[in-house]
Amino acid sequence: MKPRIVITGIGWVTPLGCDIETVWKRLLNGDCGIGKTKQFDASTYPTTFSAEVADDYDYRKYVTKPDVHDGVGSNTAFALGAAAQAWQRSGLDKFETLDHTRLGIYLGSGEGSLDFNNYAAANLAGWDESANGGRGGIDAVKWAHKALECMTALCEIEQEPNMPLTHLAMEFEARGPAYNCLTACAASTQAIGEATEILRRGDADVMITGGAHTMIHPLGVTGFNRLTALSNRNDSPQTASRPFSNDRDGFVLGEGAGMLIIETLDHAIARGAQQNILAEIVGYGSSADAYRITDIPDDGHGAIRAMNDALADAGLTTADIDYISAHGTGTKENDSTETGSVKSVFGEHAKSTPMSSIKSMLGHLIAAAGAVELIACVLAIRDGKLPPTINLNTPDPECDLDYVANQSRDAQVDVCLSNSFGFGGQNDTVIVKRFQA
Repeated sequence: MKPRIVITGIGWVTPLGCDIETVWKRLLNGDCGIGKTKQFDASTYPTTFSAEVADDYDYRKYVTKPDVHDGVGSNTAFALGAAAQAWQRSGLDKFETLDHTRLGIYLGSGEGSLDFNNYAAANLAGWDESANGGRGGIDAVKWAHKALECMTALCEIEQEPNMPLTHLAMEFEARGPAYNCLTACAASTQAIGEATEILRRGDADVMITGGAHTMIHPLGVTGFNRLTALSNRNDSPQTASRPFSNDRDGFVLGEGAGMLIIETLDHAIARGAQQNILAEIVGYGSSADAYRITDIPDDGHGAIRAMNDALADAGLTTADIDYISAHGTGTKENDSTETGSVKSVFGEHAKSTPMSSIKSMLGHLIAAAGAVELIACVLAIRDGKLPPTINLNTPDPECDLDYVANQSRDAQVDVCLSNSFGFGGQNDTVIVKRFQA
């Protein structure tokens, strides 16, 4: 019999705020965290808006070892704030006999804000028009001289995807299993699923899991614009993210972090933390499309496999699912294919099972999206309320399920299924349910 895995702590840093109750209230109200991009001058880009964390956010008010974390990238700053909230909520901050060799970390984190301006300055200084037979190129010596003048080693390494894990390990003295995956938009859902498996097989007692990311920088926006994946609705940023709507034109870049403390039920009981248990993780499914890098197969076979595997792992049927947290990006391809995949898996229950996308309010947090959305599932179970998909005013005939359009809804919620599908063809599904002793 598999050990039971419970969630005892949650925390997030998002474009709608940085504490659980404030952000949850705003999600239920249908508030939107999208606005004109402030982190760099995006006025000449096809997309001039994003969903940014407030510029007065300061991770140092959350941590106990601020000097250890000097110079961190924004990915790590977000991770520290979210993890500290989850750690405190779990009660582990007051548990003095924790075996730190059995405290692990599994993150799905991406890069922080890139040192773009200094990198560009070095490229400009190193450019040689006469190189490559007059075609131009970089003079490595000139580039290195400028880079030595304007770049710092600390800044360059702190933008890397593995650094949030490093800093969380130092902050919480986590000396157990340590992993970071970056499977694009599926990363933090995959991290939560794999952290669950680590606990199930007995390699740790407690795991810090989730994800952190920002791609709100010139290279990130340029890349997604060139893929034509971002909305260009520059005249109305707050209505730009329109999952499942017939007039959707792409997703909106967001940033932030979502972190959970998960542990074996036996460990939670042994430390007297039954009152801290928020929900139970009961199912995990993962698959690859084996198709194309940025396209989804029309039949959605990868998403179907992930959902079916999660249901089998949980020992549940589609009739048991009360709410689906959709990947719901707002691209033409994702929303129609995800709808079709849900229909294939849920059959007669598809139209009676509500699903919604909080990306309509938070934007797409990329690697961090899945963890934040799973936290919303935990809160939906706790409060019996479903967050809405806002900006859904023009129904798409191909997207004909119940997307909790525009207004939150009271509901009996005992089991939630959360989907994340990433560029590259990764598909991950996690199922959480109300905890019963």
